[in-house]
Amino acid sequence: MGVTEDLADELANDTIKYINASGDEDIIADLVKVLGATSQTAEEAFLTSIRVRRANLKAKALLVERAKAFKAKQAGGAD
Repeated sequence: MGVTEDLADELANDTIKYINASGDEDIIADLVKVLGATSQTAEEAFLTSIRVRRANLKAKALLVERAKAFKAKQAGGAD
């Protein structure tokens, strides 16, 4: 990735960690205001990274849930 995407992704990762710890979802809007006032490109890269990272987290959670259900079904059928 380029410098813009790298920096935006690092900020997005740190932001998600902060949100998970604090529950403060408003931080995204505040950061977007700061980024948008100085660089529309950085703002767009940040928002894209936030969306991609959150989508990935949800997809991973679904995969883990399905894997647990599959294992439970397999264990139940082994009797």
